[in-house]
Amino acid sequence: MRRKLTLWARFCLVLALLPSQTASVAVMSVDLGSEWMKVAIVKPGVPMEIALNKESRRKTSVAVCLKENERLFGDGALGVSVKNPKFVYRHLQSLLGKKHDNPQVAVYQKRFPEHHLVTDASRGTVLFSNSEEMQYSPEELLGMVLNYSRGLAQDFAEQPIKDAVITVPAFFNQAERRAVLQAAQMAGVKVLQLINDNMAVALNYGVFRRKDINSTAQNIMFYDMGSGSTTATIVTYQTVKTKESGSQPQLQIRGLGFDRSLGGFEMELRLQDHLATLFNEQKKTKKDVRENHRAMAKLLKEAQRLKTVLSANAEYMAQVEGLLDDMDFKAKVTRVEFETLCADLFERVPGPVQEALSSAEMSLDEIEQVILVGGSTRVPKVQEVLLKAVGKEELGKNLNADEAAAMGAVYKAAALSKAFKVQPFLVIEATVFPIQVEFTREVEEDGSRSLKHKKRILFQRMTSYPMRKVITFNCYTDDFAFHINYGDLSFLGQEDLSVFGSLNLTTVQLSGVGSSFQKHTGAESKGIKAHFNMDESGMLLLDRVESVFETIVEEEESTLTKLGNTISSLFGGGSSEPNANVTEPVQVTLDSDEKEGAKSGEAKITEEAAKTEAEKKAKPQKKIKISENVAVELQVKDILNPNFEAIATSNKKCVLQDLTDRDLEKQEREKTLNSLEAFLFETQDKMYQEEYQAVVLEEEKEAIMAKLSQVSAWLDEDGYSASTKELQEKLQDLRKLSGCDTAPD
Repeated sequence: MRRKLTLWARFCLVLALLPSQTASVAVMSVDLGSEWMKVAIVKPGVPMEIALNKESRRKTSVAVCLKENERLFGDGALGVSVKNPKFVYRHLQSLLGKKHDNPQVAVYQKRFPEHHLVTDASRGTVLFSNSEEMQYSPEELLGMVLNYSRGLAQDFAEQPIKDAVITVPAFFNQAERRAVLQAAQMAGVKVLQLINDNMAVALNYGVFRRKDINSTAQNIMFYDMGSGSTTATIVTYQTVKTKESGSQPQLQIRGLGFDRSLGGFEMELRLQDHLATLFNEQKKTKKDVRENHRAMAKLLKEAQRLKTVLSANAEYMAQVEGLLDDMDFKAKVTRVEFETLCADLFERVPGPVQEALSSAEMSLDEIEQVILVGGSTRVPKVQEVLLKAVGKEELGKNLNADEAAAMGAVYKAAALSKAFKVQPFLVIEATVFPIQVEFTREVEEDGSRSLKHKKRILFQRMTSYPMRKVITFNCYTDDFAFHINYGDLSFLGQEDLSVFGSLNLTTVQLSGVGSSFQKHTGAESKGIKAHFNMDESGMLLLDRVESVFETIVEEEESTLTKLGNTISSLFGGGSSEPNANVTEPVQVTLDSDEKEGAKSGEAKITEEAAKTEAEKKAKPQKKIKISENVAVELQVKDILNPNFEAIATSNKKCVLQDLTDRDLEKQEREKTLNSLEAFLFETQDKMYQEEYQAVVLEEEKEAIMAKLSQVSAWLDEDGYSASTKELQEKLQDLRKLSGCDTAPD
């Protein structure tokens, strides 16, 4: 009997010892689109994989529902949006880094009239307000989404994950990038790097075609039309030689063009409005369907399906049950009607291509291939107009349009992580918006002094990064201020400029400059040097400012040199002549009484000159650099960063510790319930299998079966409303009775 119990315990132990990772070595990427996000992971044994969500889908809607202390994401949130849209927040990307008076905010309010947007008094940005107690910033809502994405990645990887690479649109400016970083900070996600989505796509393309890259430059254009925007990017691939690793593949961003508002969502809004017009014309009710937020949410959902179906079919019968006042809606829409509604949008398709070519200073003849990226490039009219614009025989469709960015970003995450070793692939990014330093200085013109405004370009448009730059101010001896602003943005259209935000980034106030000059009065000033860094995330940082001086000091002769000279002189190797390389020339000074003698050729050496000539060796001299750090005070001019208290509050709201704890408790309960149900089913099944009957006594089998039946009956009656603790106790009792309680957690 003892032998049979031992075998049963061993069997349960083997079942419990499933492979698991205790160390957190996995990393993730989040391809953060305006409508959808894709999450990918890398962990030991899983090179690169898209993480499935709870519905086993490979992409998740960027949407969050906050209602009655319940939080829903993805499909769950979208389901609520049809019934109660005011509690569902989506398309948050367009509000990041924007002040309340930005035109983009007005556009958002028009698209989603169910939301009440107010001004954040401390920062001038936007808040979603349902009540005084329920106010959320776009960063906080995005933080919730990022926290949810990490949960999906952790469930898929079966281990904790904290490190992530997050994609952002290449045209995001400094304020927008900071907003994404703040959202990640609120979510407790450590951002290894923000990567431009076009770079992530290009990296994914290059990694899987490494063998095709050689020393001959290949120029590829990626045309990416997503839900909210369109980007055309010109990338050059070729192998280059490096000192560390020899010949390696490299990709470099050469040109970029974009249209912030050209995307599939605008097409869906056109279709939504068209469907609303058709319903009103049917006069099934006296009400205007546009006045009902719930009905318009239903029409938007149907419009999204309509756009997809019309991409493959010439016509489609749109229908919505109980659209308004229990009245059903049904109407036929053709592809021709759709293309007419969006005619002006299709005319804008070639714009990013021309802008990319202009910024790269290339022609279409130099582009080998144009590759489609993004879900909205599936619209036939988009492909038709684009093909004509680029003059190619065909468009490249050999890239996974939905997942390329997520896969490229997770490759970068693995490369940045210390836990993985990947084949090197060099990447060179490019700044989209030029940045310059501006300051004023006194100048003298026509005998009068006046202040003159000066500008120095820090980073030109399409300058490579990451890169460090130093600006030297030579004409200041006292404390002063300078400004960091965007440079010439004339390449942007008027609409893009209006939503761009502040053209001024930061005012830098320096203190300690005057005191550094007073401290080093005898030294030569080499200027005030400001050290800048454009990091891998495209964020501009001011590392430090220093006041630099140069002075000449006498170099002390070392003990070894003195000893060598002594030995040399002892053995007759010394020279009585001074070394011309290390001594000052002899100075001869003539006083007034000796001038006549000098005229007659009788040169006399004065007593002072005689002393100088009598000196043996003059000590050698060297130049040394002296640096004094200058205190820096930064005054942000675009979007103020939230203070420490605000970040802490947002973290509590957003990782929303109370809601997150409730979410985790709910997930834990569901997991325990699933484990209990699975244990019941599997154990009941095993009781009838021959290999298990051989190791279980009949009385043990009867006891186990009785307990299984008892728990199963309890589960049917009370179990689905039971607490997590009760479910865990029932599961533990079953494990103990079955001899599995010895298994490790």
